Amino acid sequence: MKKGLALVLASMMMGMCVGCGSSAQNSEVASRDASSKSDSVAENNGATEEMKTVAIVQYVEHPSLDTIRESIIEELEVKGYVEGQNIKIDYQNAQADQSNLNTIASKFVGEKADIIIAIATPAAQAAAAATSDIPVVFSAVTDPLSAKLVDNLESPSGNVTGTSDAIPVDQTFELCKELTPDVQKIGFLYTASEVNSQSVIEEAKTLAADYGFEFEESTITNPSELQQAAEILAGKVDAIYTPIDNGIASAMQVLAEVGKNAGIPVYVGADSMVADGGYATVGIKYEDLGVKTADMVAEILGGKSVSEVPVATLDQFYKVINKQTGEAIKAPVDVEGATIVE
Repeated sequence: MKKGLALVLASMMMGMCVGCGSSAQNSEVASRDASSKSDSVAENNGATEEMKTVAIVQYVEHPSLDTIRESIIEELEVKGYVEGQNIKIDYQNAQADQSNLNTIASKFVGEKADIIIAIATPAAQAAAAATSDIPVVFSAVTDPLSAKLVDNLESPSGNVTGTSDAIPVDQTFELCKELTPDVQKIGFLYTASEVNSQSVIEEAKTLAADYGFEFEESTITNPSELQQAAEILAGKVDAIYTPIDNGIASAMQVLAEVGKNAGIPVYVGADSMVADGGYATVGIKYEDLGVKTADMVAEILGGKSVSEVPVATLDQFYKVINKQTGEAIKAPVDVEGATIVE
């Protein structure tokens, strides 16, 4: 009797162990299946499961640069890089202060960001100076060569590439001739320390005679000087031209009021500057610039080297005119093919 009972108990124990082994195997299979599905989803999204840090430094707040940043983040999500899932976005704004830029760039390098996005030329220069290892992708840099960010637009040799917002000056001069043909003398107004503005103004000086323009040049060192400089310049010229200048863009409404009070057109380098009261521009869509920048970031996060990602310049330009400003200075606002803002 005891012997029979022992045999039954032994049989039951063996069954339980077999059941335990089967359960463990099923759990392992389920785990592998879940991992495989997760990897598949990540692959389909063009991203990896590893959390990466995308650091963004912006020189100053104004609509064009804000639009670029927002567009970059939206397009990265389209590409499968979603904040909180597989990327962490660290956004910092320098508020147009060089010491802030240097501090922010050093912070990103110290924290070993996987990639740095630098919006506007001063931000790009600070990021490039801070690291030769971490990829830096710039946006809204008008002249990357003059800014010494790259030595070759087609095949950058260092850790820096990005997108340029360069717009041919001749198209702005042609727009000036079309809209305000009586203009004979143009005032060039820009921030002396902004390399992007310097290179555009040099091009404008070279081209002015070809369009029959005389010119007067005036510079500021910071936006607080803008009103006085603009008022003095407005008394000497028939129109004012300012390029894609971050300092002036941040205080564009001041310049716009000077132009209206003087009754002269203010031609600018960006559509946001028209929205803030400038008269007209031939510009690009900054949403498109942000999308292109994000595409480059995604390529690098996906494994491409910086040298395989050429600097990009948009080639689609648009006429933009401010209706209220045009009416205030008695200039045309009903131009065929132009985008009209109020």
